[in-house]
Amino acid sequence: MTNTTHTEGSQNTATTFASGFTPAQPVLTPIRDHALQLEQAEAGVRKLAATRNDRWYPLFHIASNGGWINDPNGLCHYKGRWHVFYQLHPYGTQWGPMHWGHVSSPDMLHWRREPIMFAPSLEQEKDGVFSGSAVIGDDGKLRFYYTGHRWANGHDNADGDWQVQMLAEADNDELTHATKRGMIIDCPLDRVSHNYRDPKVWKTGDTWYMTFGVTSKEHRGQMWLFSSHDMVRWTYERVLFEHPDPDVYMLECPDFFPIRDSHGRERWVIGFSAMGAKPSGFMNRNVSNAGYIIGDWTPGEAFEPDSEFRLWDWGHNFYAPQSFTDGDRHIMYGWMSPFTPPIPMEDDGWCGNLTLPREITLGDDGDLHTAPVAEMTGLRKHTTEFGSVRLDTNELKTIMPDAQAVEIEMTIDLRETTAERAGLRVHATDDGAFTAIGYDAQTQRVVIDRQAAARGDRGYRAAPLSEQELASGLLKLRVFVDRGCVEVYINDGSQVMSSYSYPSAGPRAVVLAAESGGMAVRDLTVHTLASIGLADKR
Repeated sequence: MTNTTHTEGSQNTATTFASGFTPAQPVLTPIRDHALQLEQAEAGVRKLAATRNDRWYPLFHIASNGGWINDPNGLCHYKGRWHVFYQLHPYGTQWGPMHWGHVSSPDMLHWRREPIMFAPSLEQEKDGVFSGSAVIGDDGKLRFYYTGHRWANGHDNADGDWQVQMLAEADNDELTHATKRGMIIDCPLDRVSHNYRDPKVWKTGDTWYMTFGVTSKEHRGQMWLFSSHDMVRWTYERVLFEHPDPDVYMLECPDFFPIRDSHGRERWVIGFSAMGAKPSGFMNRNVSNAGYIIGDWTPGEAFEPDSEFRLWDWGHNFYAPQSFTDGDRHIMYGWMSPFTPPIPMEDDGWCGNLTLPREITLGDDGDLHTAPVAEMTGLRKHTTEFGSVRLDTNELKTIMPDAQAVEIEMTIDLRETTAERAGLRVHATDDGAFTAIGYDAQTQRVVIDRQAAARGDRGYRAAPLSEQELASGLLKLRVFVDRGCVEVYINDGSQVMSSYSYPSAGPRAVVLAAESGGMAVRDLTVHTLASIGLADKR
């Protein structure tokens, strides 16, 4: 895959307006009392949490106490604590005016709720404090870069929106309060078709860089590149990347970072959600899909891809991932997005949660692998070793009669398995509902199938296995089952799948299942998991 000629053309055209939309100093235009807006937002969340139904509320995934959440934002490890911010609508369980919620942890295992960080209070963000990132400057202080959002007509999206990039600076080491500095990059409306958001900032050499997603006036999905030496005044450089598919009109929630393989070779990863990509076979089955391309980058130049677009996650409900580094590891959170109705948790006072934190590594196969960070083993409370297990044709075997929060490790011996589908049924309830997870011999893929779900969207998703993985004859699955969602890590993170699963009332069993043949499980281990401390209504 290569860039199109639009990249160079856009660069040449954009240089003519480069000085007109990057002010020398931030533009600060308060229109509301921010402290009052935060106070009202906290009250809104408390009101929803007071009557929250916890039947599917997660025990070990991050979610808001009440209200709607979406993208993870401002991810960082700062002064000894992990911080996760997230898009929050504090007054309802559907998308609305965006705020930034906040939780923090000393170890990624025990989390506490922090005050809401941002509410709309400036003219440029009066209809929403949209997504962005956090970065530690050369002075050791943490800065937030985010998108300010306002409707073009002042009240709804009928005429599109106006989006600009904003700066805020943390006021304390706990990151419980920040000062908004204002707009640092305006939107050149003559070159942009409304979408212009989600800044990612990093430093290479002596220069700070920023990229964010853009819909060009020609309705092409692009990422623009800016540079700065003081983190305040930014200069437009060029289009960093334009998607070659003309159907892709926006590259939402972009990411950009270097990564090294085990031999020390550096590659660059560009990540985004390709809005407008059409479904094709197993690809792009969701409303929008988040993925990445591996390639090379020289500062100031365009990104040069040498891989195809690959999905971060093949499940029903993964979107808007954001990555950050703790100095040694590259870590990513994603949002489990309930895009497709019906969405039953909307009735429960909350809606949406994040994935587990995943470490990104570059494997010897030249591809990215994402597995739960090592800290996640610290959630294990009790472990049951089942050893090897064999199932006869169409046999079902219950291994846990009721599972609220568990991690399942299993290795299926594909050479000794004759079943057309072999694996697990989780959230299996007395009414016959369940979610199936396992290997499909006909497609040679790992599937999450919700055809037997009692609630919510159904359908199945299927993750690929490489020829080498199939030739090995062994399939390793690491399955995390929370109250209302599942995450499946395949062969130590070569592929991942994340999906919501809304069980019926009553015990929620975990069942081994072999369909149209038998199954040989080489080893099976189940861990019950502790709560991360956010499920209490406080």
